[in-house]
Amino acid sequence: MSSSRVWLITGTSSGFGLEMARYALSKGERVVATLRRPEVLKEFASQYSSTQLLVLKLDVTKPEEIKDAFAKAKEIFGRVDVIFNNAGHTVNGEAEAIPDEPARNLLEVDFWGAVHVSQEAIRFFREENSPQGGRLIQNSALIGLVTFPTAAFYASAKHALEAFTETLGKEVNPTWNIKISSVLAGSFATDIGKSLQMMPQHPAYADESNATTMARKMLNQMLSMGTDKEAAKKLGLGDPAKGVEKIYELSRLPNPPLRLLLGKDANHMVREWLAQVTKEIDEYASWSDDVAFKEE
Repeated sequence: MSSSRVWLITGTSSGFGLEMARYALSKGERVVATLRRPEVLKEFASQYSSTQLLVLKLDVTKPEEIKDAFAKAKEIFGRVDVIFNNAGHTVNGEAEAIPDEPARNLLEVDFWGAVHVSQEAIRFFREENSPQGGRLIQNSALIGLVTFPTAAFYASAKHALEAFTETLGKEVNPTWNIKISSVLAGSFATDIGKSLQMMPQHPAYADESNATTMARKMLNQMLSMGTDKEAAKKLGLGDPAKGVEKIYELSRLPNPPLRLLLGKDANHMVREWLAQVTKEIDEYASWSDDVAFKEE
């Protein structure tokens, strides 16, 4: 059997998922590329042999398909070593402007889909791999810590995924040899138009000076850009091909961090967020001095 690792990647139709599959294959790894419509990867798959790449249909909102994908990966490659939990999409608009149905669907994919893949990954690493072990890498986002106007439900999904992932990391037994990390990427020049749904603007927020109006303009600019590298440079966006190189490097670390902030904007904005949280703690910590029960 080959000594190369086996990756199972969700959401490989475009963006980080496809770039990660391409880069892992270039490093001699074997890849199980999963997505809802496998025909999208027909041309890509034709470049690799069946001993390198397995393309599978997977809708992460269907737990039975998740289990089937892991079982097929074991049948073909014998094990799974790295999970890149990437499938997702976003619905943007003012919090008041997004109906329940698309908001709930977003949570089903971005949170519950990622949760169910994670649960099966941990079970598989512990009970199916021999020897035990594996790497679970969540493709989260900067917005999992720092929110932006028009992205209330996307941010909520990623915040929830961050909490789930941190808790999961505290629960797994170290003897299982399972490493868990979350990648919080900033702005990268992926083709977000394929995974972003913009809702009509709520009239109460239509003022030009409103934060949501400015956020909409920025998103529309990114949507019109597509994957134009020159336009991406002008906007200061990250190169997803370079981004996945760092994620691959993360997968090789013997003791990876729980969180990897990817992109200068991500690091800068989280530092600002931490400074704000620290300021609030320092200013209001004394309010907690007299809230405990006192002995009679």
